[in-house]
Amino acid sequence: MSAAISHASPERALPTTDLTTGEVRVPLRLLSIDRLLAVAPLVLSRREAELLRDRLAELLLPTPHSVRTQP
Repeated sequence: MSAAISHASPERALPTTDLTTGEVRVPLRLLSIDRLLAVAPLVLSRREAELLRDRLAELLLPTPHSVRTQP
């Protein structure tokens, strides 16, 4: 795969979980600009998926520290 990949986007398919191993698989589209290069799963351990979920929640949900107040 080339170093020219500019981003990955989630596929329309939903992530899946392996109930035996706890792995979470997130289908991704690997793109260069808007040209599809490949479709591949992002495979995370359950702990990695939990850490990612928690960090995304921090970034997406305002906290008292991140909310600007009007003077």
